[in-house]
Amino acid sequence: MSADLHTHSYRSDGTDSPKNLVHAAAAAGLDVVALTDHDSAAGWDEASAAAAEVGIGFVPGMEVSCTLGSGAGSGSVHLLAYGVDPRQPMLAAELDQVVAGRADRLPGTLHRLRRLGIDIDADDVRAVAGEAAALGRPHVADALVAAGVVADRQEALVRYLMPGKPAYVPRYSAPLREMLALVRAAGGVSVVAHPWARGSRRLLTPATLAELARLGLTGVEVWHRNHTGHDWRELGTLAADLGLVATGASDFHGLGKVDHELGCHTTPVPQLHRLLAAMERAADAALDVDPSVRPAAAVLR
Repeated sequence: MSADLHTHSYRSDGTDSPKNLVHAAAAAGLDVVALTDHDSAAGWDEASAAAAEVGIGFVPGMEVSCTLGSGAGSGSVHLLAYGVDPRQPMLAAELDQVVAGRADRLPGTLHRLRRLGIDIDADDVRAVAGEAAALGRPHVADALVAAGVVADRQEALVRYLMPGKPAYVPRYSAPLREMLALVRAAGGVSVVAHPWARGSRRLLTPATLAELARLGLTGVEVWHRNHTGHDWRELGTLAADLGLVATGASDFHGLGKVDHELGCHTTPVPQLHRLLAAMERAADAALDVDPSVRPAAAVLR
């Protein structure tokens, strides 16, 4: 059984519709796919229906923008939340704040670009964002591509939009430790996405991952394009030592991210079963506390 547990549609910063993404996953030979758009469950219904059409399993998820630490020692961490009830009030309020933070920084980003002599506006960004739940840096990057300023999204991010670059504007992200608790309360489980990619190893040290495991973290994404073979081995060993689920995934964004094709990395079957079992336990635990919670179950075919 081949399972890709980290993908994005145009409901966030991917370029495929949820339906087309799932159809592409089936065509790529996947048996299970998760949709994990940024801070949103907007594509779940469409993706789940498409999975039923093509006969593959579907895992509902989202990738939540979080921050860990404070001051100069803080950094961004992305948390994959599977099976949550996105309408659970405390989680929904936090997600709304994260999405609002993404939208609120757009004027500042555009202002900084204008100071650099690059004249694009919010309408230009909306024109390339499709049905995204919020306008983020990838959409600004796509607008820069459309305007002929850069060749592709990656060039836009590296030249202008990443931290330390001239058009970067910080935004609100959910405190990671608090988000772990919110995911549990909403009946879901949590996996740290690409924990050692792009310099994140300084932030997510083995000791920090051990602390997060004690706080309820379910797993770590081990097999990812932005990890080295050495990272895979070390993270896999660390996950085993900490009792965490070890996942693998493509982080597919369609045309928005090259070399992250569907199924380029997958989650081993025993680890998939561990994750699904953890989702069932989390749903039961949340319902015991609050019977109004409606966790989103994975469906295998």
